[in-house]
Amino acid sequence: MTEFLNQFSRRKFILTAGASAGAVFLKGCLGNPPESAGGGGTAQPTAQQVANISPEQKPETATVKLGYIPIVESAPLIIAKEKGLFAKYGINVELAKQASWGAARDNLEIGSAGGGIDGGQWQMPMPHLITEGLITKGNQKIPMYVLCQLITHGNGIAIANKHLGKGVSLQLAGAKSLFKELKSSTPFTAAFTFPHVNQDLWIRYWLAAGGIDPDADVKLLTVPAAQTVANMKTGTMDAFSTGDPWPFRLVNDKIGYMAALTAEIWKNHPEEYLAMRADWVDKHPKATKAILKGVMEAQQWLDNFDNRKEAAQILAGRNYFNLPSAAILADPYQGKYDMGDGRKIDDKSMAAYYWKDEKGSVSYPYKSHDLWFITENVRWGFLPKDYIANNGAKAKELINKVNREDIWKEAAKELGIAAADIPTNTSRGVEEFFDGAKFDPEKPEEYLKSLKIKKVSI
Repeated sequence: MTEFLNQFSRRKFILTAGASAGAVFLKGCLGNPPESAGGGGTAQPTAQQVANISPEQKPETATVKLGYIPIVESAPLIIAKEKGLFAKYGINVELAKQASWGAARDNLEIGSAGGGIDGGQWQMPMPHLITEGLITKGNQKIPMYVLCQLITHGNGIAIANKHLGKGVSLQLAGAKSLFKELKSSTPFTAAFTFPHVNQDLWIRYWLAAGGIDPDADVKLLTVPAAQTVANMKTGTMDAFSTGDPWPFRLVNDKIGYMAALTAEIWKNHPEEYLAMRADWVDKHPKATKAILKGVMEAQQWLDNFDNRKEAAQILAGRNYFNLPSAAILADPYQGKYDMGDGRKIDDKSMAAYYWKDEKGSVSYPYKSHDLWFITENVRWGFLPKDYIANNGAKAKELINKVNREDIWKEAAKELGIAAADIPTNTSRGVEEFFDGAKFDPEKPEEYLKSLKIKKVSI
């Protein structure tokens, strides 16, 4: 644990992110007030104007401040705001764009009363690490609750064009000699947006599945999502793992190509989540369910593919993603990916989903998925292995504190969601990856034993 805290202290993260991303991101990283986003230029109805709810469901407060990062994972929050779905349930949500995940973490620490945020969009397992005080200032424990999953898919691993035709693709067997050659001179440099979480774990899994040790054979960097394309243009990195629209922009700008979609690495995988400070939720249980109801309706709206052209236009707006064209989002939203290396994907099952996918509910926060993220943290030495000893007893104890699937179910029932769409088991069961590895949430130690490349000895 001491090694974990020393290696990834808050100070080191800020220094690393600052060196990689430039001074433009320091405002958010140092915990200054986040930038508020009012929407696509249209006046939004207030909660008081729209709400028509029963007295027993009336929120304890009409206001909340949620943070987001400008990638497609944030779409349910933005659509719920723009379509008046939060207001419909009596809650006025202020959305605050975060400069980086470090900024989001800092702003959560101070809370909205101090100019920060009450919660928002998170990579996993950030809520668990914050709850444990592992990535906070002074290792302060700030209990958080995971309330729902926001999305599946929508991520990819992008590669600089100089590596075209060299075997750097989904399967890396043909590129081992390249990585070995680069290691002896200028190592293959790959970036993610925050250490120990989704995008770090996706790129590590991809490399390790191809026989490349992410800690020994490559150089890994932390770079905020919005800076990834600029860094690739300057040639300072060879690859990055992040969410749409940034990988597609790389292809669109002819800077690089896509080696893999995360949908190819793990079909229907868990992605980012809505999570909030536990003290806010405990104080405002009805307001919390109002937020969830707005998000759930937005997720259903987004899963109607006929709405996705409009969704792309809203997200691309200056106040949100600030993209030069909504077309950068429109094709991926339909499962159409020009991978930039001659490969084209036209498969709706590979698109981002928000409410339901081929395996069932996307929105419901399965505890078994939390366990996979924690198990991968153990795999790479970010957490001690006692978290997954005895079939993950310690990890499951933490998950039971953080994951509030019970609140999701309450909100779903109040919303009138069909019983068939409300999971009855907190585990989605055994998960399978593109390399044939299988994760059984009842046997996390066996999963780690089956993996050839890992930092933990087990």
